Amino acid sequence: MSWIKVVGTGPGRYQDMTVRAIRALRDCDVVIGYITYINLVRDLVKDKDIIYSGMRQETERCRKALELASLGKKVSLISGGDPGIYGMAGLLYELAKKNDFDTDIEIIPGVSSVSAAASLLGAPLMTDFASISLSDHLTPWVAIAKRLEMAARADFVIALFNPKSRERKDNLPRALDIVLKYRCSSTPCGIVKNASREGEITLVTKLGDLLKYDIDMTTLIIIGNSSTFITGGKMVTPRGYVL
Repeated sequence: MSWIKVVGTGPGRYQDMTVRAIRALRDCDVVIGYITYINLVRDLVKDKDIIYSGMRQETERCRKALELASLGKKVSLISGGDPGIYGMAGLLYELAKKNDFDTDIEIIPGVSSVSAAASLLGAPLMTDFASISLSDHLTPWVAIAKRLEMAARADFVIALFNPKSRERKDNLPRALDIVLKYRCSSTPCGIVKNASREGEITLVTKLGDLLKYDIDMTTLIIIGNSSTFITGGKMVTPRGYVL
């Protein structure tokens, strides 16, 4: 019986993958994914048929998964982190609906990069938080700016995905200008690059100093709220317990 499993492979290390994810990769016939994510799990799938492609080819990968499943194959469609958080799950369902595809689809959750980054920074997500991607490739900047405005005004801890790339050098400064209308420049912030991968870098700093550091697409930023503090070099956002 054919199937497609959208496999969340976590932030990078084998130790951060779930048992379900590892089992799906072992049980499938074909593995499809972005080349970077394929390379992170290559030792697990070296005996499988492997189909990979570059960035911004998500639609093609999902179409290929549907095509192969329709031919009776068991397909693992790799999605880094968690497939339901800026991942492949929604796109696959959209295409399956559009093409009246009825083969079994299963979403296998994974450790999101925001969870991995938070664990390295301390405990910054102990209360309500908002995750916002600064990539305007699929979402117009006007929508991103509105979400930033609302999240900052409501005093959410804010996790910023895709903060900067060679094509989008100005989105992070624009985002920080919005947040700084509601947060003081001394607000604790965390920078994590390559969470759970080779070249991992973790830094705790202040909102007003963020632009001093090297930030790119492999970086996740967490901006504290009005109650977040730094202790022992770690960020902590109190949940509100009476001590």
